[in-house]
Amino acid sequence: MRTLPEISFAHLYHLSDEIGLFEHAKLTEPRVEHGYCVDDVARGLIVAVRQPGPSQRLTLLAALYLRFVVAAQVGDGRIHNRRGADGEWQDEPNLEDCWGRALWGLGTAVSRAPALAAHALTQFEVSMTGRPGWPRALAFAGLGAAEVLRVRPDHAGARSLLGDAAAQLGSVEVDANWPWPEPRLRYANAVLPEILLAAGSLLGDGNALTRGLDQLQWLLDLETSAGWLSVTPAGGWSPGEPRPGFDQQPIEVAALADACARAFDLTGEDRWRKAVTACADWFLGSNDTQVALLDPLSGGGCDGLEVSGRNENQGAESTLAMIATFQQAHRLTSMSR
Repeated sequence: MRTLPEISFAHLYHLSDEIGLFEHAKLTEPRVEHGYCVDDVARGLIVAVRQPGPSQRLTLLAALYLRFVVAAQVGDGRIHNRRGADGEWQDEPNLEDCWGRALWGLGTAVSRAPALAAHALTQFEVSMTGRPGWPRALAFAGLGAAEVLRVRPDHAGARSLLGDAAAQLGSVEVDANWPWPEPRLRYANAVLPEILLAAGSLLGDGNALTRGLDQLQWLLDLETSAGWLSVTPAGGWSPGEPRPGFDQQPIEVAALADACARAFDLTGEDRWRKAVTACADWFLGSNDTQVALLDPLSGGGCDGLEVSGRNENQGAESTLAMIATFQQAHRLTSMSR
């Protein structure tokens, strides 16, 4: 285990303005011309509200991100994703990943930000009846529902959403040679078993819990090599393709950290705590190129792990994935003391 650094929000502040969180950066400088996206702002809302003892500045940033997500909603619950630096929405609202991440952010604000909870719940209810056909979009939304159920266990809409998200995955036939609900690993893969863990614990579905733990262990084993994480690259992976693969993305590691942290909370088994530590260590240099993705000067996270080192740009997604992973590692470390 490498020395776990203190969490810095400095780069997150640097990438944010009075509208939201800029998506891309050239090195450490925001690329204003590329604007914002709900995918990242919702991630920002999640890490902001789940930080223990947040500063006043971080609390204000969480409120800003919530306003951005709410502004993206339309009356039927669909969500815009892309917004220009002029504040204008640039796409049609939809029920894709941005919808799921918006609900995840709103649900997390309900459970972890008392000052924002009432407004966040109202807006969660605007969008919670959507049912997209994309497994990850529904899984992201289901994690938001799980957050609502932490504080409102009888919320019927959240229970329905979480149950439907788990059922979509639980209905997929798998076999011993490829016990995964998709023919190919893609991105943020661990969110799929995590939604089964959430449903198993919050809805009393023992089969979902067992299946989620089994699939998560299979994924963790597959994405571990030579004593460190060697995660699925941006292009995905299926049997017969070479490993390690590059460009490895921080979002894959953050999803694994969240899922393993939930598995630890549910089982108390030390293997899951060690897995979260491995996720944090990946950002600190225990990876396939032995290069750290944390920039200790900016507090930012680099945009990917490449065969020759790292992508030096420090965009929102990568920085947020690193912060989210460190949050889980700090939380579990404090529990073990």
